[in-house]
Amino acid sequence: MKNANLIEDNINNLTGLWKTVGIPFKSCYKNDTLEYCKIENSGWPNKLWFHEDISENDAEKAIEIMQSNSGLVLPYWDLYGSNSFEILEAKGLTKKTEQVAMALKLDQKFIPQNNLTFKRVLNEEDAKTWAAIYPDAFGYVISKEILIQNYDHVYFYLFSFKDQPIGTCTLFQTGNNIGIHSVGVIPEMRRKGFAEEIMKFALNFAIDRNIKYAFLQASAMGKDIYTRLGFEDLFLIKNYILKTE
Repeated sequence: MKNANLIEDNINNLTGLWKTVGIPFKSCYKNDTLEYCKIENSGWPNKLWFHEDISENDAEKAIEIMQSNSGLVLPYWDLYGSNSFEILEAKGLTKKTEQVAMALKLDQKFIPQNNLTFKRVLNEEDAKTWAAIYPDAFGYVISKEILIQNYDHVYFYLFSFKDQPIGTCTLFQTGNNIGIHSVGVIPEMRRKGFAEEIMKFALNFAIDRNIKYAFLQASAMGKDIYTRLGFEDLFLIKNYILKTE
């Protein structure tokens, strides 16, 4: 499965989501080598990323931008075999987390457990609820204003168990692909199979729309679930921050 087209499609879906949610806030910036999106009063997306392999000058420019925009995270995918992450670390960035970009070819539906109820977020009340439980699952804030400004372009879903909101998911379509993002369950409701149930909902959602591939970026905590569902590794993402943060 690992091929250049899938890798490019995964990156385009991920960065396309960041740019889409940033546009209403006029918070996206671009030059020849990099882009970044910083939304005030939100912990996401707040990312800076490169278009190509980097030089020391590129790294210095990125650090200058990060120093002027606190909270920016630099996700770096080394697709060129040049170990450019060493440049970032030598210039004073530190790795915060790692993720594995993954892909799944969609060819048959998954059997749902039907323990959860779900709704698409399309009003301020549900956006407020979604934004309220998200930090419990992920440890950082996505403001409800981001949801409210992007109802038409992004699918935000809220999941409940016995009428208690317990989980979130964000779906973003680019071409014939879908990105599955923000799949989270509040800590007290974990280890009950709910994250996998949310994933099956997302995958069936995509299959019903004749989407060909699903993409995601897995943390260590969620990777076993995604592998069990059939996702395969594409590439590694290292997320960097300034050492002072």
